Amino acid sequence: MNPSSCQLPISFSIEKLQNDLLTCETNLWTPHFNTYRYEGKWTSVSLRSQSGLETDILSFADKEYKNTPLLDNCPYFKEIMDWFECEKETVRLLRLGPDSEIKEHVDNDTSYEDGFFRIHVPIVTNSEVYFYVDKKLVPMKMGECWYANFQLPHSVQNKSSEPRIHLTLDCIRNDWSDKLFSKMGFDVNFVPKMQYSDEVKQQIIEELSRNPSETNAKIIAELQSQMNS
Repeated sequence: MNPSSCQLPISFSIEKLQNDLLTCETNLWTPHFNTYRYEGKWTSVSLRSQSGLETDILSFADKEYKNTPLLDNCPYFKEIMDWFECEKETVRLLRLGPDSEIKEHVDNDTSYEDGFFRIHVPIVTNSEVYFYVDKKLVPMKMGECWYANFQLPHSVQNKSSEPRIHLTLDCIRNDWSDKLFSKMGFDVNFVPKMQYSDEVKQQIIEELSRNPSETNAKIIAELQSQMNS
C-alpha cells in the first residue's frame, strides 16, 4: 500500500512564488463550482485549462488542455510546470479564504495508481491551516511540493484570518514520474485489489493500452491476473 501523501524532494522559492501570485491577484478569482463542498470562500484562477481561459476551472480526463494568457506573465509558475517532465492537465491557483472550510470529499481517478497525480505547492499558508488526507494531517509549508492521493477522503480547514493559496498541477503519470515516485518509496507497480469491478479494470486496461510503456504493461498484466483469478 502506497502512502496517502508525501513530500517531493524539491522546494521552490517563496519570494518568486509570491511575486507571480501578485500578477494573478489582479485577475478574476472564480468561485469553485462544487458549492456543496465548502463553507466560506473557495476560489480559483487557471494557468492551464481546457478552453485556455483563466476563469475555466473545470477538470475532465482525456481532454486537451492549453496554457492561459495569464501564464505568460508568470515565469516562475511556468518554470515549476516545466520541472515536471510529463503531460499536464489543469494548473490552477486555489484560494481558500479566512475562516473557510473545504468539507471532506473524494475526487475520483486522482491517485498515482490511476495514472494521475495532483501536486500542491503552498504559496501562502500558516500553522492554522489544517489539510487532512485519509484522516491524517498533511503539514504543507510554503515553497514545499506535495503529492496526495485525493481519491481518499480529504478536507481543509483555514482557521486563520489570512487566505490560503496553493499552486496545483494535475499531471499524467509516465516513466519519468515513476522514477521520481520510486525514489520517494512508492511501489509503482502496486495495483489496489478489490477496488475496481472487472468492467472498470477492462476500461483501465484499454486506456493504458493507448499509451504503451514498460510501466503500463506491468499494470495491465497485474489487472489481467486479478480478472482471471
